[in-house]
Amino acid sequence: MDAKKDGSALAGRKVAVLMTDGVEQVEYTKPREFLESQGAQVTLISPKAKGEMVQAFNHLTPADRFKVEMDVREARAGDFDALVLPGGVANPDKLRLSTEAIAFIREFGRDGKPIAAICHGPWTLIDAGIARGKHMTSWPTLQQDLRNAGAQWSDEPLVVDGQLITSRKPDDIPAFNNGMLDKLRRDEQRRAA
Repeated sequence: MDAKKDGSALAGRKVAVLMTDGVEQVEYTKPREFLESQGAQVTLISPKAKGEMVQAFNHLTPADRFKVEMDVREARAGDFDALVLPGGVANPDKLRLSTEAIAFIREFGRDGKPIAAICHGPWTLIDAGIARGKHMTSWPTLQQDLRNAGAQWSDEPLVVDGQLITSRKPDDIPAFNNGMLDKLRRDEQRRAA
């Protein structure tokens, strides 16, 4: 049976989602649902304490609240196989102020683990020192910031450069999800070889 159909493509894989208040709800919920449907274990990590709530938004309108499953101060990249960085304007802006959040992202880059960032999510990659020399996409307003940080920016639904997976907006979530799945499956095949 095809792994995509039986939901076991990512069985045993652990994925961290790093976010805080201001996250674009669908950029958290849809990738999480997809990853879990493929068998991955997903953990919501935040600069907030475990058990506190993160306020999500639908564009500028407050939406649902989600419970923090792990404080970023207690999180280690070594405990996860991949990192997801959802967007929303305020979310990555606040994460950039958290030295622990930036250090956590930097660990994934240093360890060569997949990092998937969508919309405004790639903003944090600048602070983590991961954008330089990478081909990326993002929400259009970030293109100059990413270029100034040494990235090559293009307007595409999905850009994969090494371990970095980026997309522009909620409409790109299907491509984003498939990009994550493909990258995680290839990493697993490479480790098994």
